[in-house]
Amino acid sequence: MSYYPLTSIPDYYGIDALLTEEHKLIRQSVRDWVESFVMPQIDQAAQNHTDIPNLMRELGKIGALGPYIPVEYGGSGLDQISYGLIMQELERGDSAVRSAASVQSSLVMFPINEFGSEEQKKKYLPKLAAGEMIGSFGLTEPNHGSDPGSMETYFKDMGDHYLLNGAKMWITNSPLCDIAVVWAKNEEGKVQGLIVERGMEGFTTPETHNKWSLRASKTGELVFNNVKVPKENLLPGVTGLKGPLSCLNSARYGISWGVIGAAIDCYCTAVQYSKERKQFGKPIGSYQLQQKKLAEFLTEITKAQLLCLQLGNLKNAHKATPAQISMAKRNNVHMAIEIARESRQILGGMGIMGEFPMMRHAANLESVITYEGTHDVHLLITGLDITGINAF
Repeated sequence: MSYYPLTSIPDYYGIDALLTEEHKLIRQSVRDWVESFVMPQIDQAAQNHTDIPNLMRELGKIGALGPYIPVEYGGSGLDQISYGLIMQELERGDSAVRSAASVQSSLVMFPINEFGSEEQKKKYLPKLAAGEMIGSFGLTEPNHGSDPGSMETYFKDMGDHYLLNGAKMWITNSPLCDIAVVWAKNEEGKVQGLIVERGMEGFTTPETHNKWSLRASKTGELVFNNVKVPKENLLPGVTGLKGPLSCLNSARYGISWGVIGAAIDCYCTAVQYSKERKQFGKPIGSYQLQQKKLAEFLTEITKAQLLCLQLGNLKNAHKATPAQISMAKRNNVHMAIEIARESRQILGGMGIMGEFPMMRHAANLESVITYEGTHDVHLLITGLDITGINAF
């Protein structure tokens, strides 16, 4: 029997009644793809520390890359709840799969669509949407993570081009990327975005090895050694940290939905196992401690679903604040990682085996709880919103 019951989704509060038929159709199509394409190979990919072959093109085929990007630029023109549901289903497969789609959508396609020139949109967005081109996002540096304003990567105006120097670290898809949206300081110390292309002299992307987390995803660095970037590759529509931070808001929103999928995968597996595994002559699901865990899992998943649905409504109305997004990202990732850990205990020793998803999700979520703003940083963002006092 499969321990990945993808046909079931906990809906304890009848939330499906608040979704459109299109929402449910999109969710089901992505779920079917995850079950047929991701599940048969994800454990082997994670065990072997290799990415899933042809993943980006397959994500492009199902419309999971930049789904909210306008149709004229290769997207599907979907709303933000559709985007969230896609992320949920992808992360039910694995955080590495959702990360690949999230980076491409929110950190590469989003800034080009929001801040790029018409020429940049036409040149890059259709290929990114189809997965024919892979993008990465350069903000975090070896010495600067939670404090991007202190970045050291910089560029100079050389007349007919810009000269870029510096390095970025912990970059999803960097070893595979065709382009990178890189945030760097100009000669006035103001942050701007540049599109750096594979093949530009002095641009290298060394891979990060020996990860215990996101093992089915390629991670690396972006290194710039006197890289000549054409002036037409500057994103003209934004100056300052507003640019990269708006990208992070989009990515954090997607994460808040995505991790619900990881939690659901662990929950569904634990429910099924608790009904089948017998100890002391009866199923372990008949014992109070196991029922306590399962009841808490369902409660927390339901709360996260409601949080995301209303946040999606706010996003659709262009009313979602960065602090509201931070609250959802922090709450939902913490919820998911606790369910992954506790559900592993329900399975006992079997919970560490690759046939079951708990350890893989738990290890992945250790990265998710840190990237796109750490658990503690998001708490301080909410604290700032409450008090008006900056605690950073």
